[in-house]
This record gives sequence, structure tokens and C-alpha cells, in this order.
Amino acid sequence: MKHLRTLLLLLGLLATACAGAGTRAKANALDKAQYAYSATMRWGDIRGAWAQQDPAWRAAHPLTDLELERYKQLQVTSYQVLDSTGGDPDEAMRTIEIGIANRNTMAARTVTYRETWHYDAAAKTWWVTSGLPDFWNGQ
Repeated sequence: MKHLRTLLLLLGLLATACAGAGTRAKANALDKAQYAYSATMRWGDIRGAWAQQDPAWRAAHPLTDLELERYKQLQVTSYQVLDSTGGDPDEAMRTIEIGIANRNTMAARTVTYRETWHYDAAAKTWWVTSGLPDFWNGQ
């Protein structure tokens, strides 16, 4: 009986350790995805940022050629994370302040953007579910 309790305790500890490793791996994957997304935005790579949008969101909100041309008129001058929250292991949010300048008029301003992220267990990746920043109407 003593050996059975010891075995059950060890199995419980092993299960806890495996669950913790999965959570850490998911958190690391989120960090990498957010870093990559930040880089695409900083470099003005809208197509790269578009590729990190949730596929269901992209299907429901297709990016038109006109919208793509509008994004090309802007230069991202800064991208700063103001706040980051988690809580749910499959959801995350960040509040971002993005500085932009119009390439034609050189008018500059900042926009606050709230990124929402969701973990897709089937694809084993994190997707942005908030869409691209709306630099014209605010978001």
C-alpha cells in the first residue's frame, strides 16, 4: 500500500511537471509570435502582419488592394507595448502605441491599438484576432 501511494504521488508530480512544461512552451510561443508581429509592424510589412491574423478573421475581413495601398502611404515611426495581460492560457492582450507618419504629407501622430491573441491548439500557433490597426479611425 505504501508503494502504491508513493507511485501515485510520483505520477501526480510528473503530470504537474508536464503541464507546467506545456504552459511554458505556449508562453514562449506567444513571446516569439508577438516579437515577430512587432517586427513586421515596425518595418511596415503589412503583408507579414496580415499573415499573422487568425485565418477565420482574414476570411471574414479580406484585405482589399485599396486598403493595402492606404497602408503603404504610412511609415511606422514607433511601436511601444504599453500593457500586456494574460490570465487565460489560450488568450492574451496587449495595448500598443504606434507612431505613424504619412509619407505624402509627413503629418505624424500616434494611435493606440489593442492586440488580442488566441492560441490555436490544432495549428500550435498564436494568431492575432483583433485585425490590423486602423490608423485612420483609431481602434
